[in-house]
Amino acid sequence: MSCTTILVGRNATHDHSTLIARTDDGSFDVKKMVVVEPDRQPRKYRSVLSHLTLELPDQPLRYTACPNVDRRHGIWAATGINSANVGMTATETITSNPRVLAADPLVEYQKREKGRKEVPGGIGEEDMVVLILPYIRSAREGVLRLGQLLEKYGTYESNGIAFNDAREIWWLETIGGHHWMARRVPDDVCVIQPNQFGMDSFDLEDAFGPQEAHLCSHDLREFIAENHLDTNQSGRFNPRDVFGSHTDQDHLYNTPRAWFMGRYLAPRAFRWEGENADFTPESDNIPWALVPERKLAVEDVKYMLSAHYQGTPYNPYTHQDTGKRGMYRSIGINRTGVTSVCQIRGDLPEAIQGVEWVCFGSTTFDALLPVYANVSRIPDYLSRVRTDVSTENFYWSSRLIGALADSCYGACIQAVERYQAAVMTGGRQILRSCDLQMMENPDPGLLEKANEDLCTMARKKTTEILNKLVDEVSRRMKNGYNRSDN
Repeated sequence: MSCTTILVGRNATHDHSTLIARTDDGSFDVKKMVVVEPDRQPRKYRSVLSHLTLELPDQPLRYTACPNVDRRHGIWAATGINSANVGMTATETITSNPRVLAADPLVEYQKREKGRKEVPGGIGEEDMVVLILPYIRSAREGVLRLGQLLEKYGTYESNGIAFNDAREIWWLETIGGHHWMARRVPDDVCVIQPNQFGMDSFDLEDAFGPQEAHLCSHDLREFIAENHLDTNQSGRFNPRDVFGSHTDQDHLYNTPRAWFMGRYLAPRAFRWEGENADFTPESDNIPWALVPERKLAVEDVKYMLSAHYQGTPYNPYTHQDTGKRGMYRSIGINRTGVTSVCQIRGDLPEAIQGVEWVCFGSTTFDALLPVYANVSRIPDYLSRVRTDVSTENFYWSSRLIGALADSCYGACIQAVERYQAAVMTGGRQILRSCDLQMMENPDPGLLEKANEDLCTMARKKTTEILNKLVDEVSRRMKNGYNRSDN
């Protein structure tokens, strides 16, 4: 599933929180937000796609999730924060190359056929949040548990997975069917990850020694050597060159997204445009992590994840005849199911540290709403979603906003941007008020009330923008006609 991930260390954010964010760009998957209580977590899990059955540990933690409403192809929980204030987003589909996949093939499901038994596949995006998030109490523990499952069962796809807690962010990338590597994201950087193998440096000595900031599968060094995978020059180990890809398709689909985000984060540190540019939209060596030139907030993450190359010749909505309009894959696209930002606010009491910001539908047009994660239920406006279109929930209302506004972008975008800012402002006001109340008089009931207030606010603002858009788009229908038009 093609997605875009952003990770922001605690010294790179304005409030010292850690942020992991991802657009879940499926095939118009209908999504909802729920809380999974320990008694609802399965003790035996069976993957729909790979037919793999696993026994799960006892005593799971409560966690939030954004699963598919239609479960025919599995849960696809996507993202969440557990009651230990650990966040997870899974997964970012990444690239590999034939050398790696030949040496350690993906573990694909094989149907039962005449003369051959059914062979289960490995684990994948469908499964990972459910298999990992309820059983970990730190971001590092998330890496270690997932790494163990990958080495034991394998995977049928190449993926990147992020974990955060109050102090750390870890990023894991799979390598072939059973291998993996993970890095602790430095506190002062922002990682930009667009559907490619991302890590461009890795300390194998640390991974096989003190493991302070690097972890990997137990035989990764031997795997590289035995299969002659190291293509690096000058002694510098770049995992992106060893395990990833550099294809023409990457230059249309992946690297331009990294270019736009890098241009936003460090506009003065590098030259991003012109004849002597350090990096262009088709550069393979755009850094995986950059120190942003100013502290970042959730609003910055939302802006990057909503991007469509505005301010450049590649903007699909520009009226200028640039000859380059729409040539690169935008970050904010039509088929996004859910976008989440898992924020762990380490400077606050544990009860209110975890806030999950959710946006359904196309990020370009839809609003990001904060929700307290340490609760036993999610309001109906987020959780009561069906596969039929409805204005009674945030998911379908958001999809309608995108479908209407895209058709008349120039006429609608100003109203849409005001709507997005109003939901963000209202959300921050409610969070601020509840945070202060919780610090004075801790009461879990305040968090559920705040979530209801957040959804009431979002519903009001969403209804208002839908009214405006329906009116504006109706006036611009091609079959409009008046007697005075003769």
